[in-house]
Amino acid sequence: MKVGDHVRVKTQLSVFHHPEHKGKSFDITGLEGEIVRIHTEWHGRPISPNYPYEVRFTPRFVTHLSDHEIELTK
Repeated sequence: MKVGDHVRVKTQLSVFHHPEHKGKSFDITGLEGEIVRIHTEWHGRPISPNYPYEVRFTPRFVTHLSDHEIELTK
C-alpha cells in the first residue's frame, strides 16, 4: 500500500476519537478512506510503528491503522 491508495476497514474496529461521537465508541468497520501518510521515520530515524498507515476518512477524521485492519478498494 502507498500514499493515495483508497482503503476500507476490513476488521471490526471501534474508535473513541471520531469528531461526531467524541468519547463514545464508534464502529468504523466498512468505512472507506485514503492513505495520506505512512510513518517510517521520526526525526530522521527509522521506526517500526504498530499502526503506520495514517488514513483520512473525512476532512476532520483521521486515524492510524495497521495493514491487517485495512484492504485496498478498487
